[in-house]
Amino acid sequence: MDLLENLESLQFEYGIQEEDRSWLYLQGRSRGLMIKACAHATFFCKLLYNLRESLREKHTSRGLLTGLLDDTSDDDDELKVGIIGGGHLGKQLARVLLQLVPIPAENLRISTRRPEALDEFQKLGIQCFYRNPVLATWANVIFLCCLPSQLPTICLEIQTCLEKGCIVYSFVAAVPIARLKLLLNHTNILRPQYQCVEDFVNIWGANKEITAALQDPATLQATCPYSPAGGIILNIKWLEGVFYAILNFCTAKNMPHLQALQRLNELLLSVHSEDCEEDGASCPKFQSSDFVSQIYTLMLPQKRTFPWFDLTAVQLKETPFSQKLSTSTALQDHLTSVYCDSFGVSLSEERQPGVSTGSPSQQEKRPQESGANPNPK
Repeated sequence: MDLLENLESLQFEYGIQEEDRSWLYLQGRSRGLMIKACAHATFFCKLLYNLRESLREKHTSRGLLTGLLDDTSDDDDELKVGIIGGGHLGKQLARVLLQLVPIPAENLRISTRRPEALDEFQKLGIQCFYRNPVLATWANVIFLCCLPSQLPTICLEIQTCLEKGCIVYSFVAAVPIARLKLLLNHTNILRPQYQCVEDFVNIWGANKEITAALQDPATLQATCPYSPAGGIILNIKWLEGVFYAILNFCTAKNMPHLQALQRLNELLLSVHSEDCEEDGASCPKFQSSDFVSQIYTLMLPQKRTFPWFDLTAVQLKETPFSQKLSTSTALQDHLTSVYCDSFGVSLSEERQPGVSTGSPSQQEKRPQESGANPNPK
């Protein structure tokens, strides 16, 4: 419920001069970037969370059958997420991860220069402190939600603490991934890139919490990796990096490549699109040659793991998977379906009308912008 809905004098736009109203579109664009950033981070964490849970269930079932249960492995199989930066983006991300993945409070930690300002999260059981190296040593996934000026110091603090398999997920748009690789001396990095187009319809709303917005079918579908709705486009190389990040996780677990492919198929192709045949025979399936060269595939023994992939190179260069991801509409449809399903929304649901921010005009023509930043302050 919006308490300010009928109180015009308290609306954001009330005090803005008429000549400045053309800039109101930036409010919707900023919110759209925030929603998309949180949605994609949540989707990635959901994939890792579900993968870890499936491996733990399989390990437990095997232990029950053999009578041997290894209690020490449970903590290793849990997804532990750290956030560096407790500003607007860091706090929004923490709320979304807690509610929509959902990550237990004890498996989420925040390192910020002002931990005393995060009282609401500490009451939920989240550890909040200012010790970046400690966070880096503990976490499986680290989200960088800091300012560009802070990044060199942070990277210097954590670079020696990062395990090879730890995934660093950067929201710092001003620092390219190649530079981040040098600063961290690390290759397991994901960095989404967003491009803003000239014409857009503002569907992002103004007053809903991010978690509530991502449960609205129209808003969620606008955040789909292949959707240009709302005027913000995700560079699809990020999605490619997500695939290779999952394969790296399987490699870290010494999983043979054929089992890794099976896990990938179960994780990302388990939800079928409307065009699929009833028996699923027409559904795409991942093969080894989709991710490594044909020559390497022929030389790869069945019990051998995939090689360790440099995620920074995956997001900067063409890979064997690039063409498949960009040209296979069936694969794109499946990924869109599994993306929406992971948030509890079915594509067959009736689309809901977009929510207006209350600005005089929902559609604005603006100069094209790229490398947009979801406000990591």
